[in-house]
Amino acid sequence: MPGMNNMPGNVFLVGPMGAGKTTIGRQLARLLKRDFHDSDREIEQRTGVGIPLIFELEGEAGFRARERAMVDELTQLPEIILATGGGAILDPDNRRHLCERGTVVYLETSVEQQLARTGRDRNRPLLQTEDPKKRLQELLAIRDPLYREIAKISVSTDGRTARDVVNQIMRLIKPPRPKRTSRADK
Repeated sequence: MPGMNNMPGNVFLVGPMGAGKTTIGRQLARLLKRDFHDSDREIEQRTGVGIPLIFELEGEAGFRARERAMVDELTQLPEIILATGGGAILDPDNRRHLCERGTVVYLETSVEQQLARTGRDRNRPLLQTEDPKKRLQELLAIRDPLYREIAKISVSTDGRTARDVVNQIMRLIKPPRPKRTSRADK
């Protein structure tokens, strides 16, 4: 039986870095009285080190292998809200697990909004480059079709409050109420 308030069992948030997956995921979990998980934070907690150090020591391939195992594990939990890392959808197994095990919500955002939200964040290894805007454009060109491929719902976060986005997601994932039949319909 679906979770509280007749909502779908699991809700998985995907989208680029800076889209608001963690902030929105926490609020959504609070509202639905669900456990919240962030795949990147879980990796950091288990390894005891930050993602930039994992990238430095193991490269992106090493990080993606850890991410694949974490997404597989977390998507098997019941009744959760999960914020994935921006690149989690690059892996076909991750895309399959996300699609099969919950409702995928794509949090869309512009490159300009991403830059505004992540510009000073040194915890983003893929942005440690001469031209972060160009890098974000390149990442979005590759990832946007993959986000869209697996998303049941897409919501723009540009220039919006987290509360506004959460409210829209709630409206979109909540099943419609059954129509009442009047005596005249019988």
